[in-house]
Amino acid sequence: MKEFLQVLRRFVPPYKKYLVLSVIFNILSAVLNIFSFMAIMPILQIIFKTGDATAAATLAPWDWGDLKGSLTNVGEYYVGRLIADFGASTTLLIIGLFLAFATFLKTGAYFLSSATIIPIRTGVVRDIRNQLYRKITSLPLGFFSEERKGDIIARMSGDVQEIESSIMSSLDMLFKNPILILFYFTTLVLISWQLTLFTLIFVPLMGWVMGMVGRKLKQKSIKAQSLWSDTMSQVEETLGGLRIIKAFCAEEKMNRRFDRINSEYRENIRRVNTRQQMAHPMSEFLGTLMIVIVMWFGGMLVLGGNGLSGPTFIYYMVILYSIINPLKEFSKAGYNIPKGLASMERVDKILKAENNIKERPEPVHISEFKSKIEFRDVSFRYGEKWVLRNINLTVEKGKTIAIVGQSGGGKSTLVDLIPRYYDVQEGKVLIDGVNVKDMAIHDLRQLIGNVNQEAILFNDSFRNNISFGVSDATQEQIEAAARIANAHDFIMETEHGYDTNIGDRGSRLSGGQRQRISIARAILKNPPILILDEATSALDTESERLVQQALEHLMKTRTTVAIAHRLSTIKNADEICVMHEGRIVERGTHDQLLAMDGYYKKLNDMQSL
Repeated sequence: MKEFLQVLRRFVPPYKKYLVLSVIFNILSAVLNIFSFMAIMPILQIIFKTGDATAAATLAPWDWGDLKGSLTNVGEYYVGRLIADFGASTTLLIIGLFLAFATFLKTGAYFLSSATIIPIRTGVVRDIRNQLYRKITSLPLGFFSEERKGDIIARMSGDVQEIESSIMSSLDMLFKNPILILFYFTTLVLISWQLTLFTLIFVPLMGWVMGMVGRKLKQKSIKAQSLWSDTMSQVEETLGGLRIIKAFCAEEKMNRRFDRINSEYRENIRRVNTRQQMAHPMSEFLGTLMIVIVMWFGGMLVLGGNGLSGPTFIYYMVILYSIINPLKEFSKAGYNIPKGLASMERVDKILKAENNIKERPEPVHISEFKSKIEFRDVSFRYGEKWVLRNINLTVEKGKTIAIVGQSGGGKSTLVDLIPRYYDVQEGKVLIDGVNVKDMAIHDLRQLIGNVNQEAILFNDSFRNNISFGVSDATQEQIEAAARIANAHDFIMETEHGYDTNIGDRGSRLSGGQRQRISIARAILKNPPILILDEATSALDTESERLVQQALEHLMKTRTTVAIAHRLSTIKNADEICVMHEGRIVERGTHDQLLAMDGYYKKLNDMQSL
């Protein structure tokens, strides 16, 4: 219950007005239900001719000390008057119409109480998804290197849906059922405290039995949601690697692998749902058992003449039966809530994940790049493994610095330190003498443009991909950027030109076309600092030539740090740095490095073969 209340405190406050309305309508529903069923007593008295229903009682003064007696006196007085004035048959019709009208009002209040909960349920789910998405976009790249995309998708879909269907649907437990139970229980006490005291013996017993069945549900639900994440990860991997799966004729292998994970998830969720489905029949049986025992004891009180009449006992049984449904809903919530809390734990692993790329309370704001980028005694590690050691490098404004070396040597990590995708453990990365950790992150990244080995595009039009991040770009500016990137011609050959959708990740384009769109995007941003991460390594010769031309246009008048796989693309760099096992082992121009007869010459010779 404590965890459940904490979830509500986090997400429900913006919807307090709906909660207030729901509580008001629930109170109204409970009161109308109680008073509508009070009509049963005079109906039974008239039909079975019990008591002095034909004579009007004397209307005694109202006594708050004897609330039951006063209510009974008022009811008997007015029923007696009706019978005396209109007769028993007409009185039955009037009481029946009163019962129908009160029931109409009660069901209307019940509907409104449920309707006012719906904006809370749907709003909270929307808020959780929004918070998740914002958190995902704010977390550093290092977080996602340890998480599977399929698992994150599962948390945004399946887990959030489980929160909606279990925790949010259990709001009735807190804002409807307790109100109904309180009003019905008070009525039962007023009718017969002896019978109610006897009834209370069985309620804790019933709750204990229900709790015993549901104790392990949360643990099983966590396991089931984890397996759902595995299933989504398998689907995501399959969609991303479908070409390889078909190339290696591995369809059956992947099918068996998916079937194993899917069957394990099915078996686990079967156990959870089976246990959950026990809630209704068990509460039904225990409720009926309680009714039978109460009927026996109450019947003894009526037959023994202990101040409880037959019609009053029937009214008592109607109210007792009315309280059973809220109690059953209470028990069902006891099953649903642990499932939702299990999903909330998984969602909180993202929502409460620590963002170690933090901005200072009063950061340094910058709007231009003036002189140089400097790596000063920089060392960086992932976990316990050092990837970069004692890097000292200065990139002067307007210069092109190329970084080459073996795979896994730390090249990409080095350039990722400039826009603060990661933070160094030792040393400093400085721009114009200011530590990047002291800068406003948005200002820092506005100075930098990226063109990566894999062009990252979105399932949108050419226009929106090129203008991504530049909200006020005109059509003329977009076309100018595309022309410089050698992309305008093939864009215009498509069906809708710049409004043509390029498909998921640019799937409708060739590798060279995707890269040129990526370059056009960087050109439109017009950053003073440019980072090229093996931008041409995955292209054929013709595409590489077109992309290289586009890159040369992009690099003019810009400070460029280029990671190169093909050495032919960086021969004209102002300085080439050779990295080996996280250290810069050689630096100089292309001709100087060849003359050293070291690592660079070996790389050059291998590519010349």
